[in-house]
Amino acid sequence: MKRRILKKQVNYIVGELFAECVVLPQLVPGIDTAKVDALMVRILNMQDDFISRISHTQPGNVKGFYKSFRSDFQAQVDAIIEEIGKMH
Repeated sequence: MKRRILKKQVNYIVGELFAECVVLPQLVPGIDTAKVDALMVRILNMQDDFISRISHTQPGNVKGFYKSFRSDFQAQVDAIIEEIGKMH
């Protein structure tokens, strides 16, 4: 897979998670907006980290790098989704 496409996929997923956080205060009355804001910052930091990792692929072990990348990204996304679920 091309790095450009992978970056677009990361940006799309992160955008969806961020949009969920933007809408959350309107859907859940009395939600702690400080927690939502902190989660939004975490999402943006995650995006920066993973886009940076895509741009700096480890030479020599490309398959292992992308396998590790995908599992790390999925773990982060799952953790954020779980945290969003706890806020409801």
